[in-house]
Amino acid sequence: MATKNIQFLKEILQKEGLRFTRQRLAVWQEIETSKKHLDADDIFISIRSKGMKVSRATVYRTIDVLLKYNLLRKLDMGDGRNRFESKIDEEHHDHMICIETGDIIEFYNSRLEKLQEKIVHEKGYELVRHVHQLFVRPIKK
Repeated sequence: MATKNIQFLKEILQKEGLRFTRQRLAVWQEIETSKKHLDADDIFISIRSKGMKVSRATVYRTIDVLLKYNLLRKLDMGDGRNRFESKIDEEHHDHMICIETGDIIEFYNSRLEKLQEKIVHEKGYELVRHVHQLFVRPIKK
């Protein structure tokens, strides 16, 4: 994690009246470095498996702060478990979620992005942000 990101984490925790701790840093690093879309329990278990003591409350509280400051994206996968991904240095992408396997496939389609913009403008609006999730299943042969 870059030094400037650590400093930013310290600043936002201070604004929220929370101390900067190794555990809170570990939560952020776990999400930021993961290639997977993790839920809070995944993060908790991963940190604990590395020998660091952390409470679930610390994991949840830290996630809430990171969400509040727009450092994380929360993904509702339709299974009752929210998953998270870093928004730091991330290119925009959308998601396909397989309802059979739980796989999450990231994709980007410039034509789809342009079509969304066109629809929004035709309706007299300006696109601020969007979440595009497709729930899919494998084609049976």
